[in-house]
Amino acid sequence: MDRVSSFDEPLKKLLGGATAKVMAEHLDLHTVGDLLHHYPRRYEERGKLTALADLPMDEHVTVVAQVADARILMFNNGRGKRLEVTLTDGSGRLQLVFFGHGVHKPHKELLPGRQAMFAGKVSVFNRKMQLAHPTYQLLDASDADEATEAVDAFAGRLLPIYPACKQLDSWRIAKAVDAVLPSARDAVDPLPASLREGRGFTPLPEALLKVHRPQTKADIEDAKARLKWDEAFVLQVALARRRYADTQLPAVARRPVSDGLLDAFDAKLPFTLTEGQEKVSKEIFDDLATEHPMHRLLQGEVGSGKTMVALRAMLAVVDAGGQAAMLAPTEVLAQQHHRSITEMMGELANNWGLWREAPLDGGRRSGDGRALGGSDRGTKVVLLTGSMGMAARRQALLDLVTGEAGIVIGTHALIEDKVQFHDLGLVVVDEQHRFGVEQRDALRSKGKQPPHLLVMTATPIPRTVAMTVFGDLETSVLDQLPAGRSPIASHVVPAKDKPHFLARAWERVREEVENGHQAYVVCPRIGDDAEEAEGKKGRAKKKTADEDPEKRPPLAVLEIADELRKGALAGLSVEVLHGRMHPDEKDDVMRRFAAGDVDVLVATTVIEVGVNVPNATAMVIMDADRFGVSQLHQLRGRVGRGSAPGLCLLVSEAHEASPARARLSAVAATLDGFELSRIDLEQRREGDVLGQAQSGVRSSLRMLTVIDDEEVIAAAREEAVAIVAADPELEHLPELRTVLAALLDKEREEYLDKG
Repeated sequence: MDRVSSFDEPLKKLLGGATAKVMAEHLDLHTVGDLLHHYPRRYEERGKLTALADLPMDEHVTVVAQVADARILMFNNGRGKRLEVTLTDGSGRLQLVFFGHGVHKPHKELLPGRQAMFAGKVSVFNRKMQLAHPTYQLLDASDADEATEAVDAFAGRLLPIYPACKQLDSWRIAKAVDAVLPSARDAVDPLPASLREGRGFTPLPEALLKVHRPQTKADIEDAKARLKWDEAFVLQVALARRRYADTQLPAVARRPVSDGLLDAFDAKLPFTLTEGQEKVSKEIFDDLATEHPMHRLLQGEVGSGKTMVALRAMLAVVDAGGQAAMLAPTEVLAQQHHRSITEMMGELANNWGLWREAPLDGGRRSGDGRALGGSDRGTKVVLLTGSMGMAARRQALLDLVTGEAGIVIGTHALIEDKVQFHDLGLVVVDEQHRFGVEQRDALRSKGKQPPHLLVMTATPIPRTVAMTVFGDLETSVLDQLPAGRSPIASHVVPAKDKPHFLARAWERVREEVENGHQAYVVCPRIGDDAEEAEGKKGRAKKKTADEDPEKRPPLAVLEIADELRKGALAGLSVEVLHGRMHPDEKDDVMRRFAAGDVDVLVATTVIEVGVNVPNATAMVIMDADRFGVSQLHQLRGRVGRGSAPGLCLLVSEAHEASPARARLSAVAATLDGFELSRIDLEQRREGDVLGQAQSGVRSSLRMLTVIDDEEVIAAAREEAVAIVAADPELEHLPELRTVLAALLDKEREEYLDKG
């Protein structure tokens, strides 16, 4: 067996079909290498008991504890019996409960004073934490065969506790690890010898042995330091290689032009750009002036003016003779950007010949000739979406291929083969994590040479995440709000505990409308027939034991809108907006809301980003606990965009002591998106920071935590850059190349490219 194939060996061969199947289905472990990289979550010391008071609710846990007492209770007139066992660690207590025929064995074995490992899901009954029917292994009853086996299996002083599942307990995973541990000797070491020796790292095979079967706490620290470094380093090498490859591509330099569109636009702006906007614009202009394609991430706080920065970049490219394309993830957002960009011109279109908006119907507007004021430098801004009529679509395509249109804003329709540009110089991708690499590259390939690329996200991202998730991009940050932006007050509305709070929320909405303003109401679900059918099908297909049968479906737009029209907001103009509406309907609703003809818009998260209606001052988010922290922050950013203060009410039925309520309280407590992104990351860990865009991180980061390991990531990035600069193809580092190839399977390649 060679060094690589031992790690690729299917677990079925070593562990048997049944265990391998559970590992594959529930833990995503398929090979020897997968299991060796399934590290213990923590370690228990013999004689040291777990702090039971800190157990998380609704999670599958493994604890080492001592039996304080055990008693059998009868119920149903003596027909039923229940065994209650109390565990203790001196600071907290945990109750175990067993029913029916399952009481006999634990009643004989779980005697006061006995110590054991217990695994189960934490729940609350009669205000006490409990594990119902937990599995367990005795650790101190040497007269029992099973207990002896358990002691033998964990002969070391430190007991590894593995991430487990209901179907496979930690100690069974430990036995499986024992079976594959000899293969650790075959680990391919990705670190160059000079780097490994220079930093004093433990050899990789030794690190794997130490992490799974440590003799001392120092063993654990040695192993963790080495394994964290490997994960950070291999990922940073992959990103450094991509950055290096990008620097080798040619691009047309788009240098700023004096007295062009950009200067005229800036001169007419009715406000002053923030320092942040000036600084970020300069970084972008410097990149555009080079003969290699810009690859820059622009991340900005909600309402920080990213669209303004992007527009200035697009105007600079048009000044330099090129075209600019902005790719938006939804029609609503594309139409909103199109509208915002033309609105930014204010009244300039009436007296200035440098700007013309392409008519949506494809016809020519009166006065919309070569240029309104006769300038030969005029440009046109066109919209291209999948729902446009044929005439409008044909005209937009013609304007792009002839160069008549300098700027195009569109959806996935921009990516289609028939869309051709005269000279594409800049691609702006908004909400980049919603697009895959194929979509982004399909648009970039439409340039005669690779166009410059600016990707934007309104989700503030901690620096460590930016270095990993977006490690192939230079990063610009906009964290300053433009002058005149109003503060947003946020409050949690506990609808179940205090129903009168919800009644007051609707009164506040009515007050805002009476004062001449408008409001949003956001719901997690649409509530139409198609969604209902889909939901039933999904529920029938996946009914897991962890689901709470009492949990009602999330509140729906159509239902809430109907209730509000008939009840709390009767007499107001209440409209709905959701993703399944016809695009013309969506656009009509948004236009009427923007014009002030609609008082209250009941919508899904289709309004999450980009929607800009300064007169909207209030937002009520129903079932707010069903949304993520960053998403709530994005939604909240739709209000407070004018001179009047904003109000965001987070309605929830979650229990006051639940993690969901803690999340909502965190959102209500701060408007700092970067602080919230840290909270979000700490609660959800790396796997879901940006949804599916992080699938590769989930598979490759097992020891490294990007929120805590900034120094490791920064140091690994520095080493990676130096190594790739010296040897871009890694010709002299075959082991590193092998490990990199394993990382960059299809899923992870896609993840890396999504930056």
